[in-house]
Amino acid sequence: MGKMDFIGKPSSAAGGWGALKSVGKRLLESGAPLSNAKALLKTNQPDGFDCPGCAWGDPEHGSSFEFCENGVKAVSWEATEARVPPEFFAAHTVSALTQWSDYELEKQGRLTNPLRYNRSSDRYVPVSWDDAFREIGTILRGLDSPDRAEFYTSGRASNEAAFLYQLMVRLYGTNNFPDCSNMCHEASGVGLKASIGVGKGTVLLEDFEKTDAIFVIGQNPGTNHPRMLGDLRRAALRGARIAVFNPIKEKGLQRFSDPQDKLEMITGSNTKIATNYYQPRQGGDMAAIRGISKVVFAADEAARAAGQPAIIDYDFLTDHAVAFEAYRAAVDATSWETILDQSGLTREAIEEAASIYMNASSVIATWAMGVTQHKHSVAIVREITNLMLLRGNVGRPGAGLCPVRGHSNVQGDRTVGIDEKAPPALLDSLEKELGVTMPRNRGHNTVEAISAMLDGKAQAFIALGGNFLRATPDSPLIIEAFKKQKLTVNIATKLNHSHLVPGEASFILPCLGRTEIDRNSAGLPQIVTVEDSMSMVHGSGGINEPASPELRSEVAIIAGIAEATLGSDRVNWTALADDYDLIRDMIERVIPGFHEFNERVRVPRGFHLRNAAAEREWHTPEKKAVFFTGTLPEMTEHQAAVSKDGLFVLQTFRSHDQYNTTIYGLDDRYRGVYGERQVIFMNPKDMETLGAHAKQRVDVIGEYGDGVERIAKDFRLVPYDIPQGSVGGYYPELNVLVPLHSYGEGSFTPTSKSVLVSVRLRGEAAAA
Repeated sequence: MGKMDFIGKPSSAAGGWGALKSVGKRLLESGAPLSNAKALLKTNQPDGFDCPGCAWGDPEHGSSFEFCENGVKAVSWEATEARVPPEFFAAHTVSALTQWSDYELEKQGRLTNPLRYNRSSDRYVPVSWDDAFREIGTILRGLDSPDRAEFYTSGRASNEAAFLYQLMVRLYGTNNFPDCSNMCHEASGVGLKASIGVGKGTVLLEDFEKTDAIFVIGQNPGTNHPRMLGDLRRAALRGARIAVFNPIKEKGLQRFSDPQDKLEMITGSNTKIATNYYQPRQGGDMAAIRGISKVVFAADEAARAAGQPAIIDYDFLTDHAVAFEAYRAAVDATSWETILDQSGLTREAIEEAASIYMNASSVIATWAMGVTQHKHSVAIVREITNLMLLRGNVGRPGAGLCPVRGHSNVQGDRTVGIDEKAPPALLDSLEKELGVTMPRNRGHNTVEAISAMLDGKAQAFIALGGNFLRATPDSPLIIEAFKKQKLTVNIATKLNHSHLVPGEASFILPCLGRTEIDRNSAGLPQIVTVEDSMSMVHGSGGINEPASPELRSEVAIIAGIAEATLGSDRVNWTALADDYDLIRDMIERVIPGFHEFNERVRVPRGFHLRNAAAEREWHTPEKKAVFFTGTLPEMTEHQAAVSKDGLFVLQTFRSHDQYNTTIYGLDDRYRGVYGERQVIFMNPKDMETLGAHAKQRVDVIGEYGDGVERIAKDFRLVPYDIPQGSVGGYYPELNVLVPLHSYGEGSFTPTSKSVLVSVRLRGEAAAA
């Protein structure tokens, strides 16, 4: 398809033959189609490796063949035959590589050797592991305070690597743990902990087999966690109602053709997923949910007045909740005018959604970053929880709260200690284990770490995976922050833009991927573990030979840095790196819920970490679930945009050919965009008002009002089914428009789903 024909026909349904065609294409592009096809048979299997992509759960009964189109992309991306050896850097300066796209950089393949930046030649050159560790340790020891260093963690890291990482960092003397949770689901953890005492979802995958209704809020599983579509499809086929709340019409939430269903593949048929699809305005989810509660209260009052059974579960509320009457008062005080204006939905639509909720014996509420990346995201999470509490839809089969995390082990990393807020119980256990005082001061989250790097308070940055530069907001500021560092270290599998902004000393340390065999000094393969969104912990053991004999595991690299920085008086880092069972033994002693860790993780499908709230045990100060009783936001971003002529609310999201900052290709067939990423999706009526047409080139200008110029230049307009006043487009290209200091109240999560912008036409249309 030609460049000028970048808008094409979208897929009629998610999955289907389009998914199989994409699978074949990715396998061929990897350069090793047969071996990667074989590897896929071990993906998410009890004797194989965990998919390096999303964190959707695996069933306890293990009956599913668990991989998907995006899992194939992730495996093929990691297991590619392409390599980036030292000769590549000899041929390319870092300055030249900064002009390459994310896609072009990562397409070069796997890193093969540890590298150190040579400033005089502007190139990365090979360095021995021992020399790299020695210099990193020397610089870290030379900082005048441990709090001068920032230690970032990607959700790709295993439990063992993350635990060892936090152990090293806390022994070093700081709680500076900016991590990927800060940029995605922090609001879920904060909101759920305040409401139910546990910052995790309460459901198992098996609950989707028992529920009567599923509310899918601010989520696009077709692209972000496609295996979820299979569970939604099965629920829809047995008659469960699926109510979707999403400003954008997403193909995967409308129809799904299961590639594993022979009849659907032969006939070209598909299954309707959403029984009801609602398109609230950006930031209007809280108002929509409060509107549903308002309908529930009115219906309950009418039912009881007529002598009929109550709709609200008062027995549950009496035994298990506090502040219910205060919440009722808050709902009564919220006018329908405010609810309808903020949500953008009609009263009839809200009443319809409330009817679905009230007529279901069991309900699951599931959400993702469409909920968590707003200024008032914690309040939205708590409002969702309020609705679920009204009818006792927490802590029983087929019902519960289900935040769906992004990267495969983002939840596990937090469980094993990657937390800048330093939980006292964890620190107490570490002190008992090691006989040394742990730092108690609050560390930096991602936003705070960037601020510290910019103002000179932070002088070293170490990244355990990820692409920090491209994942974070206000991209030009991050470049400035990196350049101010005395030390930057990136533990990575592939080259990305974060590696191309070196500090005074800069290292790229190549690590094993999830698909590769991790052998210890005796040549024996080791397993690592991960925790999915349903709190299932399971083992993962690679089956491919490493991309290079120089690669080391994340655990071994962390141990090498720790040994060079801290010595081995308190911890035998070498022994831990050589036997991950010893790390798991320490996790068992330090963190509740991991009893018999080594034994249970070797059982097929692993084990479930107990969730107290799922058993109606509430670890809140009140020892009960707590209703949130606050008001709706005084003004949503959408209302702010409407109040100022010519403004829109931008939300950033993934294309179907990417995962987080990793770009697999340039197509987004679910949205009908091909060979192009610099696009802005806009309601056709808004385009008409602008005097623009499909494919019109525009600049998108940030309107945060802090005096900083933020412009995303030369994007194409794509007409799309999105509410008027809202626009959308892909990150990381649009992260330049997300202000660093615009973040969620109580979560510090960047407001990537509610950015005020204006749109300026380019070329002939602008001149006219």
